[in-house]
Amino acid sequence: MRQTDVPAIAGIERATYDFPWTPAIFRDCLLAGYTNIVLEHNDIAVGYGVMSLAAGEAHLLNLCLVQALRGRGHGRGMLLYMIEGACHAGAERIYLEVRPSNESALTLYRKAGFHVIGKRKDYYRAHDGREDAVVLVRQLEPKGES
Repeated sequence: MRQTDVPAIAGIERATYDFPWTPAIFRDCLLAGYTNIVLEHNDIAVGYGVMSLAAGEAHLLNLCLVQALRGRGHGRGMLLYMIEGACHAGAERIYLEVRPSNESALTLYRKAGFHVIGKRKDYYRAHDGREDAVVLVRQLEPKGES
């Protein structure tokens, strides 16, 4: 992901979520040196992922794909790419949060080896106040440099 990708990425984010990340958040993720990826189809951004790495742990902060391409394995491919990147960076585990109402994401993460370890109360904004987050983790086998 580059700064020039931010407008397209923010557009996908707005089309997907009721309470989207702002372009400034994506720019901050780039500046922070997070792992930021873009999936392109015919030179057009159709998906993205954002992951932080620190202290032997990875945190998948955002993973999104345009609606028209969901259910075809592209989201799984991006997720596996991020997991592999975390392994190569030496992470021992990868965490993420997801809305309990996002059943398709929960299914994707469970199939990829994540399991629920808890919840964060009132984590997400919602139309009727707040929604909890389900916290998931997957253990990794680090492949980082020795």
